[in-house]
Amino acid sequence: MSSQHSTPDSAGDLGRTLIQYDGQVASCRALFLDKMHDYGTAWRVLRPASLTDQLFIKAQRIRTLQEGGAQKVEEGIRPEFIGIVNYCMMALIQLELSDDSPMELPADEATALFDGALAQTRDLMTRKNHDYGEAWRDMRVSSLTDLILMKLLRIKQLEDLQGGAKVSEGADAGYMDMANYALFALIHLESA
Repeated sequence: MSSQHSTPDSAGDLGRTLIQYDGQVASCRALFLDKMHDYGTAWRVLRPASLTDQLFIKAQRIRTLQEGGAQKVEEGIRPEFIGIVNYCMMALIQLELSDDSPMELPADEATALFDGALAQTRDLMTRKNHDYGEAWRDMRVSSLTDLILMKLLRIKQLEDLQGGAKVSEGADAGYMDMANYALFALIHLESA
């Protein structure tokens, strides 16, 4: 580990992380709100497993682009990471809502649910960042992509077990981890 990150959870590092993290969250949230304006909450039709598959598609595209694959769609890597954050929030909301919740949510309710999922995800990040001492700063964006893909494969396995997992965290923890990895990648991309 580099010497600049050798003191875990120093006030300066945490403050810097929170500023950068919140800046990326603001971009993700703004896009979510713009899309909700245009499409409402059409994403509510997606079951959690469908959201997992959508996340897999986005992460796989990022990996393909990182490996030098020919890009035939103009959107680059950054919008895909934003999509991962937003789809993770949608998945967390879907896990929270009951089956009889309305398909079309009022904008203020959907926004409050989105903000609640973001707050939980941010809280998890600060706790893990404390324990890991800013280790993500020394990681490559490609490694963060691989971690997202690994989490997706784990979540798919958990979904296939239909509640029969023995020791694993739930899918909700995986969605929060993936959102955090994507936010760290966005920070790296902006800093590059």
